[in-house]
Amino acid sequence: MTGPLPICHLNGDYLALAEARVSPLDRAFLFGDAVYEVVPVYGSRPFRLREHLDRLNRSLAGIRMQAPLSHPEWANLSQELISRNSAVDAHLYIQVTRGAEFGRNHAWPEGLEATVFAYVTALEPVPRAYLEKGVAAVTAADTRWARRDIKSTALLANILLKKLAADAGAFETIMLEDGQLTEGSSTTVHVVKDGVIHTPPNGHHILPGTTRDVVTELAAGLGLPFESVQVAESELRSADEIWLAFSTRGVLPVTSLDGVAVGTGKPGPLFNRVSAAFADYARRLSGTPAL
Repeated sequence: MTGPLPICHLNGDYLALAEARVSPLDRAFLFGDAVYEVVPVYGSRPFRLREHLDRLNRSLAGIRMQAPLSHPEWANLSQELISRNSAVDAHLYIQVTRGAEFGRNHAWPEGLEATVFAYVTALEPVPRAYLEKGVAAVTAADTRWARRDIKSTALLANILLKKLAADAGAFETIMLEDGQLTEGSSTTVHVVKDGVIHTPPNGHHILPGTTRDVVTELAAGLGLPFESVQVAESELRSADEIWLAFSTRGVLPVTSLDGVAVGTGKPGPLFNRVSAAFADYARRLSGTPAL
């Protein structure tokens, strides 16, 4: 697995990641009181940066925090970090915490100074086998909190669900709630049936996916029908194709669900079209302004 690149950003300073230090009284450490974003970087350019920053600001508003930086300031920070690490294809991690106080109080005091942290990790190429053969997924009940639209660092439920997949030799856990599809433990899920792409609508029960929005736009450009609707468990299990969309891998096909083949058991024709369009879109953005 690719490790982080050596230079990080912490509270206005660029320094060696191995030397970065945060107070153990930071509320992110004590409470998970923080939000984050993961931004793909292709050709040394942050991908869909504006959309990621818009979501970051929505998450901050959801936990009653002001954005510590403007979009242009985030863009400058991102490009500086990419440059200092000579990053080409990577992913940028951004985290904003409510900060530290001298003590531990559930109700935070006013006037705390946010902790701003960012670092970059080289992006591993998607294994050809993932694209040519697909990946396996398992299902489980969605056990997360009620505000999943906030990209919180409090990810204990997600990591336990992800470990279910790892224990089963699968790539992802797809979650169900009251007989309806929500999302994957770290992905958005698309279901294709009879030539129509379906994905659950935005709301408090799922994270608004930036990569999902790319898929929506690409599908429209290809003339593929797309619906944002509730997806029943029965529709998931009888799908012709299932896709996972997420920042660090783009779009991947699920060809096995709970040990049962999805469709033909191979990546489907609509996935192949959307996957090619995604790669082309990322290439076309190379060299253009991030915002």
